[in-house]
Amino acid sequence: MSESGKKLKFKITVIGDGRVGKTSLIRKYTLGSFDTDYIETIGAQFSKFDKEINGDHIRLIFWDIAGQDDFKFLRPSFYRESVAGIIVYSLEENELGTLSFEHIKNWFEDIKRFCGDIPIVLFANKCDLINENELELSEIENIVNKHNFLGYYITSAKTGQGVYNAFNDIIEKLYYDLLKPN
Repeated sequence: MSESGKKLKFKITVIGDGRVGKTSLIRKYTLGSFDTDYIETIGAQFSKFDKEINGDHIRLIFWDIAGQDDFKFLRPSFYRESVAGIIVYSLEENELGTLSFEHIKNWFEDIKRFCGDIPIVLFANKCDLINENELELSEIENIVNKHNFLGYYITSAKTGQGVYNAFNDIIEKLYYDLLKPN
């Protein structure tokens, strides 16, 4: 579509409770790797990734924001200038999974407060740790509809399931929305 070879930059904030796999998802997408050792994100970290769509060069900057409450005071400055958000929760059938699902609403309110009306998607992560046939999609769909998310993805940073489609879909949405005439 575009032959101008534009250079674009998108800051995408990735948020959710601690230990839901935010860093692992970003690493899987940007580096193709998965590390089984958990290392807590302190404050925030960012990853750059370059992608080309229709001859246009896109620089993606993923801001991986710590989910622990200890770093809550830092979040407003980390959210600044984000053009999209990804909320991640864990599908694990334990306290982390339950609480991270319940906290989706809090993360949504947080990103709306500091970023306004930006596109948000939901990643239901760690599907490799559950029986997907027993997954109740209606609960996920209700949250997506209630908060007007762009959609949701069932992902596993470990196996890569859904990861590339999920990230590529949101990146393409940002790109093509940018090209739409006002």
